[in-house]
Amino acid sequence: MEPTLGHILEALITYEATGDEPVLSSVVVDSREAIRGSLFVALAGENTNGHEFISDAFAKGAIAALVEQAPAAGHARIDLRQFGNKAIDKWDKTLPVLIIVEDSLASLQQAAQAWRAQFNLQVIGITGSVGKSSTKELASSVLGQRYCTFKSPGNRNSIIGLPPALFDLRPEHERAILEMGMYTTGEIVRLCEITEPKIGVVTMIGPVHLERAKTMETIVAAKRELIEALPPDGTAILNRDDDRVMEMADHTNAQIFTYGLDRRADLWADNIQSMGLSGIRFTLHHHDEALTLSVPILGRHSVHTALRATAIGLVENLSWEEIATGLGETTLAEFRLVAVPGPRHSIIIDDTYNSSPASALAALNLRSVGVGRRMAVRGDMWERGWADVDASRRGGRRAADVAKVLIGVGPRAQIIVEEARKIGMPSADVHWVKEATAAIPLLEKMIQKGDAILIKGSLGMRLDRIVSAIGRMD
Repeated sequence: MEPTLGHILEALITYEATGDEPVLSSVVVDSREAIRGSLFVALAGENTNGHEFISDAFAKGAIAALVEQAPAAGHARIDLRQFGNKAIDKWDKTLPVLIIVEDSLASLQQAAQAWRAQFNLQVIGITGSVGKSSTKELASSVLGQRYCTFKSPGNRNSIIGLPPALFDLRPEHERAILEMGMYTTGEIVRLCEITEPKIGVVTMIGPVHLERAKTMETIVAAKRELIEALPPDGTAILNRDDDRVMEMADHTNAQIFTYGLDRRADLWADNIQSMGLSGIRFTLHHHDEALTLSVPILGRHSVHTALRATAIGLVENLSWEEIATGLGETTLAEFRLVAVPGPRHSIIIDDTYNSSPASALAALNLRSVGVGRRMAVRGDMWERGWADVDASRRGGRRAADVAKVLIGVGPRAQIIVEEARKIGMPSADVHWVKEATAAIPLLEKMIQKGDAILIKGSLGMRLDRIVSAIGRMD
């Protein structure tokens, strides 16, 4: 079974699909992602209006567009606003077609909710300020040992990004692992209404999206919505090492399963060892059982990712053998933080996708990576609000503690650089540049044999250009 235009119409208005409606190859909100057979959903955003790109989507092969505003002429159209509760009694199947609604985002979510409701599968929702994607990837590897598992693609975790991804669900899927992100309260509530999670995982709570959420209390309340939405026969998997997360236990009717380094957790780890580029080794403890294993993901901080994936496996009644196999089969390429060869036999630790205070500090734990010096290229952390100054100062202190050379990139990274100098990092080893490309000639001069270079910052800083440039150096 694949989604069709008939399924979209059935979800939005009284309509009985005939079975011969066009099949949708994908549902997209970006006209650049449209392919032959797509449904393009035109959204009016803060910076761009998708209605300006309807023709572009059709030119790429989209067969329909869900819109609030229709061009004055051209293209077939079905104006759902005029039908109310009346049924559509005919449609001549002319393509491409404009489906006109009052609210295209609400209609997209409504259609996605109807599509998900057709499948008898168990949904695992993951939220938190850091570690959602890595947990999703590792948990997918674990659950995949027994179940046909769907996972939300990339970072499609918002009220805009996740609904289109749900149209890739198929009857063979037994489990779905979905990231759930937010900017403020009410968004995860809506995602839970759409996806009906039975298991909810919270990674940790930090000052991410403060510029929109304004307060830490708002962030906690927004993340807690996943736990509040779980059914009584569901399970909330909570981080025992984070007090803000543990407070959520009082806000759910679901069962509680805890994980962490705290021995009071239901699942905890000790004997953590970094094996450099080979990953980490640690011992898991659950009740009277203990299991020592290695996982090919970087950094001691990644043990929490492994704990979350293991907790999901245990809650889903997987055996230790299945869990260990799933943890071991993952690859570094599935994670944002990856190691790639650099010039002069150096190692580039590429974490240029995004940045938050907690993830930035965690990434700097890579003490055992490389045989030479440790270098840190730190870009701005966007959308951190009032906590940004303190977080940047902590980043500067941490960089001075673990790195021999520090390069700050961007206006806010000046705070990182200033703090590193303040606590004694030699001025000759600390540099600041305004934008990413300016760091490239500095690195070209400074990189020595065996150095490990961590490159981390928000996606908008485009530090990936540094990775590409120094990766090509002799």
